[in-house]
Amino acid sequence: MATDWTIVDEGWGRKAVPFATLSEPSNCREYVSVHQRLGVGHGDRLLDVACGAGLAIELAVVRGADCAGIDAAPRLVAVARDRSPNADIRVGDMHAMPWADASFDVVTSFRGIWGTTPAALPEVFRVLAPGGRLGMTVWGHVKASPGAWALAPFRLAAPPKLRYQAAMQLGRPGAGEDLLAAAGFVGVERFEVPFAWEFSDPQTFAVALAATGPAYEAIQHVGEAAFHQAALDEAASRVRDGLPLRAEIDVVGYLARKPAP
Repeated sequence: MATDWTIVDEGWGRKAVPFATLSEPSNCREYVSVHQRLGVGHGDRLLDVACGAGLAIELAVVRGADCAGIDAAPRLVAVARDRSPNADIRVGDMHAMPWADASFDVVTSFRGIWGTTPAALPEVFRVLAPGGRLGMTVWGHVKASPGAWALAPFRLAAPPKLRYQAAMQLGRPGAGEDLLAAAGFVGVERFEVPFAWEFSDPQTFAVALAATGPAYEAIQHVGEAAFHQAALDEAASRVRDGLPLRAEIDVVGYLARKPAP
């Protein structure tokens, strides 16, 4: 049964500005790494799927790409458009994208396509030109990551939400590769993505974490105050004199291509 994509804005859009300014900047390592591996540059027509607040698009524009994006959260799209006013950024469903076949040379998605949204990959395949490149990332082995503490407050969500989150994961060996191959992609390559969240203090961390979609699911279950306190408690023991809070988390990347004729 398909999920109603229009409800995404409830969780991800409600605090679009704190997310864009406090949380998303730490994703730059991830974005730059994937753009570099894809060789994004002048002349590339690039689509970012589940583009959120659009920082990845802004960085691709700097590299010379002609960019587009799609996201289900109108309030995040508003930020993305403000950051890249010349990009074609739309509110919509990544399972039914509003572009013609073979519209793009490159498609990226940063932790936006999951095991619970496999139908997005045939759409990515469709809008890519023959020989086009795909770069996508997913959470890896989070529990074994030194920064796993930073995601611990998400576990305050109700059990059904936690089970759904577990079903989303494509970081386990073979999961992403099989899904991409089933959608028709070739040359699938798995790689490690540099990823670290950094924050100045526990309070900033708590506010930034609360601006994410998984946090909203936890907040629905335990309330805003309890979530905020849990985030503060997790961060308090991680404070280092003269250094930022730092949470290195395992992120997995996949590169793939649409076969050329």
